[in-house]
Amino acid sequence: MGQSHRSQKVADRIKVVVAQLLESKVKDPRLGFVTITDARVTGDLQSASVFYTVLGDEDQRASTAAALESAKGMIRSAVGHELQTRITPSLEFHLDSLPDSALEMDSLLDKVRAQDAQVAVLRAQATYAAGEDAYKQPKIIADKPKIEAEEL
Repeated sequence: MGQSHRSQKVADRIKVVVAQLLESKVKDPRLGFVTITDARVTGDLQSASVFYTVLGDEDQRASTAAALESAKGMIRSAVGHELQTRITPSLEFHLDSLPDSALEMDSLLDKVRAQDAQVAVLRAQATYAAGEDAYKQPKIIADKPKIEAEEL
């Protein structure tokens, strides 16, 4: 079932607020170059999932995850203050796998392009197995002279 208009608006606002907080207020040295890519909120606005990407290797991803986990309370408090809703949603941070999927898709597309180039080369070198026109043509039979009844 799709999200309601209200939950989409709340998710968009959470995304902006969390991004601003990470840029200005969270001073954890473990926090790497992080980008908030998406936020999703349940229909009852009780829980929010925040998706992020980190520029760097696996160690930087792990340290950023730990920094986000330790700053979760402060971030939730600021989100609740900014949203001014009756219930402040609990936050869950998830590493977004979209960049990894995009890299894998690019490598698959490169393989397909290489195979297409090979097929194009083979097509250019190909010859017909049964000549240029593989279909049988009807034989033309010469008209036989008609024998008249008088000659017989």
